[in-house]
Amino acid sequence: MTADSGAGASVVVLAGGYGGAKLSHGLALAVAERSAAGRPRFELSVIVNTGDDLELHGLAVSPDLDTVMYTLAGLANDETGWGLRDETWSTSSMLARYGADTWFQLGDRDMATHLRRTQGLRAGRRLTEVTAELAAALEVPATLLPMTDDPVRTEVRTAAGWLEFQDYFVRRGQRDTVLEIRRRGIEAARPTAEVARAVADAALIIVAPSNPFVSVGTILAVPGMLDALLAASAEVVAVSPVVGGAALRGPADRMRESLGGRATAGGVVEHYAGHYPGLVDSWVLDTVDAEEARSVRDLGPTVELRETVMRSRDDRRRLAQAILEAHLPG
Repeated sequence: MTADSGAGASVVVLAGGYGGAKLSHGLALAVAERSAAGRPRFELSVIVNTGDDLELHGLAVSPDLDTVMYTLAGLANDETGWGLRDETWSTSSMLARYGADTWFQLGDRDMATHLRRTQGLRAGRRLTEVTAELAAALEVPATLLPMTDDPVRTEVRTAAGWLEFQDYFVRRGQRDTVLEIRRRGIEAARPTAEVARAVADAALIIVAPSNPFVSVGTILAVPGMLDALLAASAEVVAVSPVVGGAALRGPADRMRESLGGRATAGGVVEHYAGHYPGLVDSWVLDTVDAEEARSVRDLGPTVELRETVMRSRDDRRRLAQAILEAHLPG
């Protein structure tokens, strides 16, 4: 892939949960700021991991899609990194009273999202179509695209055996060491036509600071996805989810170590170079990882240092704006 700032008029993000949601929000803010200044406007599309999806209480739940959607809509609970701000829990409390297992908390307003999604899917509509309707109702300033409309379920092998991802991540609190990852249904899955078109038309593709193994790795495992990205004319820029030797959120650093690699920003770069050669053209590492940047320069992609920790709305916007100015300066 080669950079071509004039190719197309869209920015595409590959995202998992909260890290991907925050950068996507920053990009939405930066794109709006550009437009307000009279500069060319770029459409934003976010391709989201659905390997974490599950069924709860008979409802179809898509945790990463919902985190990205709520964050872009300005409704997310930034304290927890999931769910809605100012949520109430009456339904979950009543379910628990009835004896239901409520280890995965669903808030009252969040439940409405899952009800509408389930209704749409049971009516025979595609996840992509249902997601578009939900996002439109919440006035999301981007196109949200599930990585596939086909069911894929990520599982991890631990000393306790194979666990569905949410069992490992939420019910067991990520306490198990991950020894292997598999994805049920991945062989039959395919990128949607909407995903393929977004990748082909992109002016810039950004790999968000999401978990490389169970978020971005699952997106890239969809047959045909990696080939589409490698064939795209757009430059691919990736932001490391590991800063100063630790993941800012989630188990990415521990997974990297337990699966056989360095739990550092440089280790993340090595992982992508080894598993997806030629995919990433440029890496964005945090300024604290200058030594790591020097250690991986020989792997091929360029490396730039920026302040990547997004603690505030302004942090998100500044990081997104810096990436756009460096790689899509129109």
